[in-house]
Amino acid sequence: MEAHRQKFFVTLEALRKLIHRQAIAHIRNVLQKLNPKDIAHLLPHFSREEQRLLFALIDDPVLAAEVLRETDQATQQELLSRQTPEKLIEIFREMPSDDVTDIIAILPEELAKQVLERLSAQEAQEVAELLKYPSDTAGGIMNPDFLALPETMTVEEAIREVRKASEVEMVFYIYVVDEKNHLRGVLSLRQLLLASPEQTLQEIMWRDVIKVNVAMDQEEVARIVSRYNFVAIPVVNDEGELVGIITVDDIIDVIREEATEDIFRMAGTDEEELLFSHSILRVARFRLPWLLTSLVGGIISSELIWRFNFVIRDLVALATFIPVIMGMGGNVGTQSAAIVVRGLATGRIDLALIGRTIRREVCTGLVMGGVCGVLLALVATLLHWNPLLGLVVGVSLFFAILVAATMGTLMPVLFRKLGIDPAIASGPFVTTANDITGLLIYFSLATLMLSYLL
Repeated sequence: MEAHRQKFFVTLEALRKLIHRQAIAHIRNVLQKLNPKDIAHLLPHFSREEQRLLFALIDDPVLAAEVLRETDQATQQELLSRQTPEKLIEIFREMPSDDVTDIIAILPEELAKQVLERLSAQEAQEVAELLKYPSDTAGGIMNPDFLALPETMTVEEAIREVRKASEVEMVFYIYVVDEKNHLRGVLSLRQLLLASPEQTLQEIMWRDVIKVNVAMDQEEVARIVSRYNFVAIPVVNDEGELVGIITVDDIIDVIREEATEDIFRMAGTDEEELLFSHSILRVARFRLPWLLTSLVGGIISSELIWRFNFVIRDLVALATFIPVIMGMGGNVGTQSAAIVVRGLATGRIDLALIGRTIRREVCTGLVMGGVCGVLLALVATLLHWNPLLGLVVGVSLFFAILVAATMGTLMPVLFRKLGIDPAIASGPFVTTANDITGLLIYFSLATLMLSYLL
C-alpha cells in the first residue's frame, strides 16, 4: 500500500513538471502507461486547465472512455464541456449505453444535441430510451446490452450464442425469455456448461427470478442486489418485458452516490455544489438555506432565553449550564438521527418494524440521560454548593437527552413517510429543534423550582 502511494505521488510530481515544461510528447507517453483508474485518481490534483490538457492528450479512445467511467460527475463535466462532438463520439463508441446516457445528461444542451445527431441510429435509440427514465431509477442506470435467449433453445445452441456474444457486457447470467420478450427464467453460465446439450433452456432455468421494475428507485435496487449478492439483476417494464440489466459495478456507484448524498444532506448542503466548486456564490447558495434554518432556530432560542430572563436574573448560575443543555441535546439527537437514516438507507431498519427501533433508541436515551444527568448534577452541586440547583440541571439534562433521542429517531421516519429524504432530518434541522426543546425543558423546570432555589 505504501509503495502504491509513493508511486502515485512520484507520478503526480512528474506530470506537474512535464506540464510546466510543456513536454507534450512525454506527457502522452506517461499517460499511455498508466492504468485508467490511476489517471482518474490523479486528475482532481490538477487545475481545471491542466485536467483538460491531460485528457486531451489521451489519444486512445478506449483509454479515454475508461478514464471517464472512473471519474466523478463534476470532473466529467469539466473534461467534456469543451470537447468537439467528433472526439466525444469516438469515446462514446467505447462505452456502454448507460454510461453514455449519464454523461450526455450533464453536457451543455447544444453539445449534447450535436452528439446525439452524430450517433448511429441504433446508438441514438438506446440513449433516447434510457433518457426517458429518471437518472435515479433502475431504468436510468440499467444497461440495455445483455444476453437473452429463447426458452425453446437447446443448451448446445445457447453455448454457441454465448461464444458469439462479444458485445454484451456480462454473460455470467443468461436470461431466458419467451417469444414476446417476457422474462421467464435465468441460469448461470456454470449451469449451462454442466447441462446436457440436447436439453432446452426452459428445462434447466431457474423460474423464480428476482427482478426490478424500471421505475424502482436506485437505492432500493442496491439494497436488493446487496441482500442477494447478485452480480447483476434484470430490469423489466410494466408488461414484464426484459429491457436491461444492472451490473454490480453500477450498484457500487449507486451505493457511493447515495452515501455521499446522505452526508451532504446531513451537513445541510447538496452534492451539486461539487459541480460549481469554482463559483463561491453558487456554493453559498447551496449551503445558505439550512444555515438560515439554523439562524432562525438560534433566534428562537435567544428569544426563549430573553423570555425567561427573570429566572436567570434571580439565579445567574442557571446561565452557566445553558450551553451544556443545548449541546448535549443536539449531539444525542444527531447520533440517533444518523443511525436511523443509515438504517433506512441500507434496509437494516424496516418501517414495518420501526417500533422496535424507537423503543431501543428511547431506552438508550434513558440510560445516556441518566448517566449524564447524574454527572452534571454532581458537578453543579460541587461548583455552586446548591443541591437543588444540581437536581434541576441534572433532571433537565436527563429529559433533554431523552427527548432528543426520541426526536432524532422519529424525524427521519416521519420524513420518509412524507416522501422527503430522511438525511435532511439529521442535519441542522434536528439540531435546531433539539436546542429549542432543551431550553424549554430547562427553563420550565427552573421556573417551577425557582422559589426553592433562592
